[in-house]
Amino acid sequence: MWYHKPVINEELLQSLPNLKIVASAGVGIDHLDLNLLSSHGVKVSNTPFVVSTDTADLGMALVLASSRRLVEGYQMAVSPDTEYFPADWLGAEVSGATLGIVGMGTIGYKVAERAKAFEMKILYHNRNQRNKEEESAVGAIYCKKIDDLLQQSDFVLLSVSLTPQTHKLIGKRELELMKSTATLINISRGLVVDQDALVEALQNKVIKAAALDVTYPEPLPRDHPLLKLKNVIITPHIGSATKKTRRLMMENMMESIQAGLTGLPIPNEV
Repeated sequence: MWYHKPVINEELLQSLPNLKIVASAGVGIDHLDLNLLSSHGVKVSNTPFVVSTDTADLGMALVLASSRRLVEGYQMAVSPDTEYFPADWLGAEVSGATLGIVGMGTIGYKVAERAKAFEMKILYHNRNQRNKEEESAVGAIYCKKIDDLLQQSDFVLLSVSLTPQTHKLIGKRELELMKSTATLINISRGLVVDQDALVEALQNKVIKAAALDVTYPEPLPRDHPLLKLKNVIITPHIGSATKKTRRLMMENMMESIQAGLTGLPIPNEV
């Protein structure tokens, strides 16, 4: 499966009685009905580890681009109407700022490693606390309650899987807990955020900005209000989009398919 296609439903499974395995690109499996697949004896694999470095790179890139207003700056620099650069055109500091990471899995931890190089204070919220050695290596502080992280962070970065528990994890209440100077970065799934609440929060300056690699749907309708806001950066779900990683993803899927067809243990079986 690439870009969640084809859609796997009962009709498709009935038409493929010899199907043994579904190999899905990327980390997320929210597009798959695991119970349905299991009921047909079909195994599932994904490619979770190969995408983590590139996705973490993009997460940090969005922190930097949003804080330093790179997109706005580029537009100003190339605009035919620009006659001078205003001296009071300012961004926000990244070095020394507080980064709150919601979801400290493989990707979230790699983001923390990058943030440490920027001398950021790192908070994180996760289902399970990392061990002390891992925390110490990046200087991360565990927040058992997400509210504590939201209230303290200058940047809130979302790196969680989409599950019933994380569906619209960030809504109106959570956005109102954030600092009015804070930026929300989402590199997980669009549905982790209540998009209507986010639009309202950005329009009313409840939070300062957002940088999103994911939305719902993708792409957004061309008249969507998020596309009209200057304090928003949107990229086209390119967390893993480098030539090397996309090739490795395909190789991972091929290895899983070969294993599934020959009865060997399946790498990255879900």
